[in-house]
Parts: sequence; C-alpha cells; structure tokens
Amino acid sequence: MEFRIDSSELTDAVAWAARVLPARSPVPVLGGLLLEAGGGRLRVSGLDYEASARIEVEADTARDGRALVLGRRLLDICKVLPRGVVECAVQGARLSVTGGEARFGLSLLPLDDYPAQPGLPAFRGVVDAEAFAQAVGQVAVAAGRDDSLPVLTGIRLALDGTAMTLAATDRYRYAVRTLEWKPEGGDTVSEETEGADVVVPARRLTEIARSLTTAGPVRLALDAGSIGFESDGTRTTTRLLDGRLPRHDKLFSLGEHAVAVTERAPLLEAVKRVAVVAEGDSPVQLAFAGDTVQLRAGYEDDVASQRLPALLEGTESMTVAFNPGYLLDALGSFDTDSVRFHLLGPGQRALITDREDGIHQHLLMSVKPLV
Repeated sequence: MEFRIDSSELTDAVAWAARVLPARSPVPVLGGLLLEAGGGRLRVSGLDYEASARIEVEADTARDGRALVLGRRLLDICKVLPRGVVECAVQGARLSVTGGEARFGLSLLPLDDYPAQPGLPAFRGVVDAEAFAQAVGQVAVAAGRDDSLPVLTGIRLALDGTAMTLAATDRYRYAVRTLEWKPEGGDTVSEETEGADVVVPARRLTEIARSLTTAGPVRLALDAGSIGFESDGTRTTTRLLDGRLPRHDKLFSLGEHAVAVTERAPLLEAVKRVAVVAEGDSPVQLAFAGDTVQLRAGYEDDVASQRLPALLEGTESMTVAFNPGYLLDALGSFDTDSVRFHLLGPGQRALITDREDGIHQHLLMSVKPLV
C-alpha cells in the first residue's frame, strides 16, 4: 500500500474515525484503524463492539492495499506533521509516514484478527445534520450519568411521519425536542418499520451529531439493534440500548398553571451570578410577581439576589426554587431570546419552553423555596 495525501485531510480523516476507538480494550486490534487505499481513495475505519466509523477521502494511490495500525498513535503523529503532502507506504512490517523532513514508522497490527466492519441497517430517511446536532445537544444535558441505569444514559429517538422526537431524562429532569425529517420511501421501508422508538447512548449520539454538523442532509439507518448515519464520504453506526424511557406525555401535561415569561440570556447570567453563594445543592429561588422576578440564593449572611423584568400570567405571584446546576443546564440548552416558565407551584413540576408551540421543552422539579 502506498498513497499521497494532504496532511490536513489525513488528520481530519484519522480524527473522525478514531472517535469510536475504545480508551482501553483487552483486544489489541480494536485500538487499530484500518487504512485501505485504492482507486484514488483512502478509506479510514475504526470500530469497537458498540460503534463503528468509516470515512473516505481523495488520495493519490500509487499502490493499492490495506494496513492496520494503532489509531491513537497515528492520530498523534498526524497532529504534528508539517503542512503539505504526506507520503504513506507499507514497508515490511511497518507503515512509514513521511511529511517534509519528518518521518515516522508505525508497527502493523495483524489484519486477520480485525473484525469485519458492520454494515448499515436499512435506510429510513434524511435529516438536516445541523438541525439534528442542535436538537441532540439540547436534550443531551438531561441524560443520566449513572451506568447502573443504562437506559437513562440514552436519548430516545422516535419517528412518526415527518416528525422526529428526541428526549432524555435522569429522573430529575426531562428534555424533549422535536424536529422535521424526511422519511425515505420506496421498497426499502416496510410497513413494520415505518415508525420507530429506540434509545441511543447519549454520549455516542452526541459525538456523532457533532461530527456531522456541517454535512448537510444525512441519511439515517435503523434496525432493531443499531442506528447508523451516512453522509458524503462518511458512515457511522452505534448500538441501541435495551429498554424504553418513561413517557413524557402525562408529565408535561400540567393542567391549570401560571406562566412566566422572561429574557433568557439575562436570566442565565443572573442565575450564574447569585449561585456563587449556593453551597452544594442549595437552590436558587425565583420569586415572580407582576412584571419582575427576584432571584435569590444563599442562607444567613452569605446571600445574593438580583431582580429582572418578567411577565407573570395566571396568578398574582409565584415563588419557586431549583437546583442551580439543573436550571443552568436547562436555560443554556435554549437558543431563543426569551423562555416561558409553566408553573404549578413550589415543589411541583415546572416546564420551560422556547415559545408557545413548544418544539423544545425542559421539565424540572422545583424544590422547597428559601426561608
């Protein structure tokens, strides 16, 4: 195998495929990246038992072939290569990488021990990569971190007609975001697979979404055990989690409640400001009344407060309090100028939305207000 390629293109391709490599693995070859050169193309592939990634880029291929090398070592080399054309060639039991006056040699891993790259599931449709990445980021903040409850570390992805719903919860908060997508017609989609409701590992889905941000339309593939995404020259898959997230429909149905509207950015900064005196999980209090909201945090001598404009409807006043970290995560996940708080009362559910149509919703449990 022998090829020539621009150093920046090689670095980007190696970095993209290396995302799925395990930090540690009892199987050494799973730390490898598979390089395949031929027909004016270079394909870089990586996988572990949960995910796979493959990218193809143009290259000047002088000699076709395949090589398996330690992926993270190759990535470290790529990051320090001089700018310009890089020459790579298999020489005996090594891959030589030459850029300018710098030359590196990497030991080859045994190709016979490397697992086959998993194929993509059946294609289901197309989604805009930028919109998808934004939606994943907005709900991922609510995903659980406790691996003893695996399903709560995932993001629910549900398909219904032209609507895609993403949702995540760690039992203390629940984020939901809807967006449009285009189902793929034709004979490849059967009646049994027209809709879908699966749970994808949040960390993996976040990584995938970020890597595809500028890819434009992305094809989504899905079956009972895995989900995949394909764009121009890239392909990635990850396994699904077993189980289902609790339904959010009843939780988000508040019945009669008050609504408070305030500007998002000033509120976000005010919460950060007053929360510096909040010890541990002590709450930040929001006291809505008339056309203002008074923020307060701390106890006894160590206290902080700030007043902001706000509009309250449905009651004369309402005081609620939230875990400051959860509230900051929620406010930071929105991108609108203002947010709406749908409030039942102290110690009860509170729903934060971006606007009246509520394509982005974040549910928090309020806690006991400060005394």
